[in-house]
Amino acid sequence: MRRRVEILAPAGSIESLRAAVCAGADAVYIGGTRFGARAYAKNLSEEELLEAIDYVHIHGRRIYLTVNTLLKDSEIDQLYEYLLPYYLRGADGVIVQDLGVIGYLRRYFPDLAVHASTQMTVTGADGAALLKEKGITRVVPARELSLSEIRKMKEQTGLEIECFVHGALCYCYSGQCLLSSMIGGRSGNRGQCAQPCRLPYRADGGKAADLLSLKDLCTIEMLPELIGAGIDSFKIEGRMKQPDYVYTVVQMYRKYADICLESGACSRGKYTVTKEDKEVLLSAYQRRGYTDGYYMRYNGKDMISWQRPAALKEEERVQDYKLQEKINGKLILSPGSRAKLLLSCGECRAECEGETVQQALKQPLEAARVKKQMCKTGNTQFTFDKLEVQIEGQAFLTMQALNELRRNGTRKLAECILERYQRSERRILDLSECDGMADRPLESGSGGVRVQPDGAYREGQPETAYSVQTLEQLEEAYSCGYADVIYVDDLPGTGDLLLRIPRLKEERPGCRIYLAMPYIFRAKAVGDWEGFYEKLVSVYDGVLIRNLESYRWLKQHGYAKEIRSDHNLYVFNRYGKTFMRELGISRFTAPLELNARELGRLDIRGAVLSVYGYQPVMITANCIWKTTDQCLKTELSGGRQDSQYLCISDRYKKRFAVRRCCRYCYNVIYNSAPLFLADQAEEIRRLAPGEIRLDFTAETREEVRGIAELYADAFIRRKALTPPEREYTRGHFKRGVK
Repeated sequence: MRRRVEILAPAGSIESLRAAVCAGADAVYIGGTRFGARAYAKNLSEEELLEAIDYVHIHGRRIYLTVNTLLKDSEIDQLYEYLLPYYLRGADGVIVQDLGVIGYLRRYFPDLAVHASTQMTVTGADGAALLKEKGITRVVPARELSLSEIRKMKEQTGLEIECFVHGALCYCYSGQCLLSSMIGGRSGNRGQCAQPCRLPYRADGGKAADLLSLKDLCTIEMLPELIGAGIDSFKIEGRMKQPDYVYTVVQMYRKYADICLESGACSRGKYTVTKEDKEVLLSAYQRRGYTDGYYMRYNGKDMISWQRPAALKEEERVQDYKLQEKINGKLILSPGSRAKLLLSCGECRAECEGETVQQALKQPLEAARVKKQMCKTGNTQFTFDKLEVQIEGQAFLTMQALNELRRNGTRKLAECILERYQRSERRILDLSECDGMADRPLESGSGGVRVQPDGAYREGQPETAYSVQTLEQLEEAYSCGYADVIYVDDLPGTGDLLLRIPRLKEERPGCRIYLAMPYIFRAKAVGDWEGFYEKLVSVYDGVLIRNLESYRWLKQHGYAKEIRSDHNLYVFNRYGKTFMRELGISRFTAPLELNARELGRLDIRGAVLSVYGYQPVMITANCIWKTTDQCLKTELSGGRQDSQYLCISDRYKKRFAVRRCCRYCYNVIYNSAPLFLADQAEEIRRLAPGEIRLDFTAETREEVRGIAELYADAFIRRKALTPPEREYTRGHFKRGVK
């Protein structure tokens, strides 16, 4: 049997859902009223979504619900009641971002397929394999991956792989963007992104341009390569798009995927897209031009849409998208007996009886007239392919009775089809039956908290930690004398650093030093780290990880020292804490988007809390330096290349530092103002974190010392402070996100 690639379509409304099914989509992804990454789409009410599930299943297609946002602890208990009716109705899967939601769904809905959203930033086979161990059945990898990386993920895990083939591209690795959240309070992790990346920015010494805006993705001409890489599902972006756009794009990808598979033309030499079809496809939506994305390249300025086009008015065409399944039937009419209708659709059978057939007194029923009346299926989802009308003797039945018989018969047939998808409540693990492990706070000594021998945590005094990016910052962090922990950020191969750390530890043995591993740990990074592992073990007291790939790589090497997780491995709820505890993570870092009250409810006792620093708002595969012709990679060597910065400015002249990490080929864009919480020390102490962390980026030695003294005054000497006169931000410590 030939392989069939799933065409997965967006459905931001019931009209778009019908358009997708009529155009040939195998599946749709859709959001309800809560927990979806498109908060401003025409998300369906519960009644509408239940009808949508039935509609899709009548036509033999699949439907995946989007629960692809981060859930606060106050929300996660509501997920059960929210999902239950859709689960019972037969939803085929759920797309998730939140690590805690994975465990939640496996606990309460054990037979529901769970798909890892691209918001999880899965960039390698190791991350995908770890999620498979946790019950994930399908992965939507980061859109930045190459075909070779995707092929490797498929071959090594056997998971279903779903990849975007058409639609808008984010500049940032999905799930690693806090730009909209930090500058405007609208969180992309909560489905409310305001798309500030689409606005103009000015790089140092350059002109204003849309530096962070990518062209839209179009891969119609490379479907053979995508199929050859083992991709199971072609995903089309566009839950905010109109139904006619969905119809056109789905129709084209359905057509050409079938051409590839049916004709055996899975090579570029035998496969072509007609000029006319490509024009139709690209004209469905005109915004910033098109690119074939990252599949064949790592990045490049040709992917950038440099200038915002003139406003285009989209005409919303009202079109009735209608699809009817072909059914077969047999109608038996015999005087003195009840009318009988037998219907079939595929393997489903339905039998229905109507009113008693009368003996005709004047005009008996004619088969042709009866057949014409019975075939009036109208707006139902069925149409007769074959209908046999068997009339015995001189029979009579009103047209109204025939209509009622047809309605009841098609209703029973629909019920028969839908029964195959629907679930019984008996298959659900009731909330009261669970062991409640996820309800327990991370308390002292519970495995999720590392309690220091000096008892600092128990006394309510958090440890002090610094994150540093340069040797100069490291030396100052040691010399100031306040640090219990120092995180060295992503500089494993710097020779001077490896020599200096043991000497510093001898000078002040009470201070522990951890290596903060890269934000993105793709194949290039893995290759570099293989030769560094022994030094990692011998030099550092532990590691701070920022992705699942790093964690699994460490475990595969038998790493036995302490592993901590950074804030971008989001722990938004107690189930997220359970996920980390099960991995053996000793300390998680509190997320940056929860306010003080929400952090208290989450219970961050013993965890790490960031209290100072220019917070990362974007991790990007595309490079500001490269696209603005300022790349100096060939002039740099060793660790120096990882500590270089330039700045971009927005329309309000706010400056955002951009750090290039050439060793792993990504950029980190930082917020325009530093987080400052020193004057919130009393409230922070009430939250009882095990550690407060100061994150240093481009600060000089003198700036590191000044900030360290200021926070020592607040947290060690307990002096009352006033906010600084310089520009700063509270982050979300006060406001939080909706």
